[in-house]
Amino acid sequence: MNHSYPIYTVKAECQDCYKCVRHCPVKAIKIEDGRAAVIPEFCVACGKCVEVCPAHAKKVRDDSGRVRHLLESGQTAYVSLAPSWISEFQGIPAERMIAALRKLGFAGVSETALGAQTVSAQTAGLLKHHQNGALISSACPVIVDYIRKYQPGFTSAITALLSPALSHAKMLRACFGEDIAVVFIGPCIAKKNEADAHPDIINISLTFNELRQLFTADGIDLYKVKSGSDDHFVPTAAEEGAVYPVEGGMNKTIKIIDGCGHINFAELTGLQNLEQAFNGLKPQDVKEPVFIETLACSGGCVHGPGTCHESPGLLERLRVLKHTQIPEKAPERNTDFDIRDIITPDKRQNKLPDSLPQLKQALRSIGKNKPEDELNCGGCGYDTCRNFAAALINNKAEPSMCVSYMRKQAQKKANALLRCIPSGVVIADRELQVVECNRRFAEMLGKDTVMAFEAKPGLAGADLSRLVPFHHLFRTSLASGRDIHRDSHREGNRLFNITIFTIEPGETIGAVLMDVTNTELRREQIAERAREVINKNLSTVQDIACKLGEHMAETEILLRSISEDYADEKLLKDIKKEYKYEK
Repeated sequence: MNHSYPIYTVKAECQDCYKCVRHCPVKAIKIEDGRAAVIPEFCVACGKCVEVCPAHAKKVRDDSGRVRHLLESGQTAYVSLAPSWISEFQGIPAERMIAALRKLGFAGVSETALGAQTVSAQTAGLLKHHQNGALISSACPVIVDYIRKYQPGFTSAITALLSPALSHAKMLRACFGEDIAVVFIGPCIAKKNEADAHPDIINISLTFNELRQLFTADGIDLYKVKSGSDDHFVPTAAEEGAVYPVEGGMNKTIKIIDGCGHINFAELTGLQNLEQAFNGLKPQDVKEPVFIETLACSGGCVHGPGTCHESPGLLERLRVLKHTQIPEKAPERNTDFDIRDIITPDKRQNKLPDSLPQLKQALRSIGKNKPEDELNCGGCGYDTCRNFAAALINNKAEPSMCVSYMRKQAQKKANALLRCIPSGVVIADRELQVVECNRRFAEMLGKDTVMAFEAKPGLAGADLSRLVPFHHLFRTSLASGRDIHRDSHREGNRLFNITIFTIEPGETIGAVLMDVTNTELRREQIAERAREVINKNLSTVQDIACKLGEHMAETEILLRSISEDYADEKLLKDIKKEYKYEK
């Protein structure tokens, strides 16, 4: 998790859907263990991944805490407020917004559009002397980074001027002192990169969403804030520069300046449109003098990733246009104010495969052994299988991202299980049409079914109710959604062990069948033999008991006879003894 870069991933929430890869215009996403992480050196901070992430695992670095610390430190801080605020906070008058920001602790609020007006004036100065070739606006930091990293040949065509936000921050420091702090607030995530790269000009950059967090934390309700006479933009209100956040807005501010009539003006918004326009193009191919206003967000900054998008895009644009009054002739602007910049190509590029064998090896690792295997379905997030293979080589992707490869792998494993399992297996839909079955299932149902299986492996589409006599069990399980198990289900002279289970409730059902006829017969035979042994043992025990009974009776008679004889002899002796005494 890289919290130092403006965009990061909460890995615990990332659900390996690869949607961010599909929508990232520069494929600056690395997949590790099924989780997507932004690669800062390749990223242009357009924020597309943040917008499309269904699990909200892509996050924007929250700098509101830094702003709070800045305000509490006692340093004088000014806001550079992007002109798209009028669309984002609809229905809020300027003086009320200013009052709310001052309530947070800012010393004053100024319009970034003032910087835009200076940029337009100095751009017009460049265009007056421009005779051929393309010049590209430097207003959008996403576009500047994109050209530096992915169209480096056109880096020299970018006007060597600071962006409106940086130009405005320099103006504020010139007006209120170099020791002030400047906080930019707008719809752009990439402005955080600008602030990080120029901390001496812009201290911190916030999105409109972060500003809302600050208002909420301080209990500030924009609809209830009361404004005063001091709540106005400083040092002055902007004019034509307020149209910058709408597609074509910058060009409108330049066209009203004299001396640019020979220039062809064009607008390109959206990175995909820019890529399409520059694909295969070289700077020397452009012969006519043309100025290209470029913005990364389709339609302009009003659709930036740091906005809430609570209303249709057309209405967002109309609110900006309604708020801006563009004069027929541009007022005099200070063209001597130094906002020059040095823009150089970025040497760090995606590594391309070193050789064709390396690319082929990567393709083979995802089951692409011949050209017809390359489906180019885009499920992995890459436009072609070869681009995906290149990402594998660059360690930006994993084989498991290939949907067709994983499906084939799963099918192979399923087929191996179906082929090797000793039981009969069948899968059927809600109409009891066979989806898949193994050969063992066909063998259990007879020679005719085996012949049908050999003609059409899997028996897809066969009517299960005609194949098995106990199809009513399948219907019962489908209707109830419960599994059914029968240990010894008898059909004629055969016994089946049946387990029916639900795969998709009410839609798909499966069963595992075993013919246990022979097993049950052997079990009955064993039980019969056991009964015979038990009966024989009982008979023997009974014979033994009978003989023991007879023996005990004879013993008892003998003992009684002995006892009686002994008693009679003793009695006779006693009588004789008594007779002798009397005599």
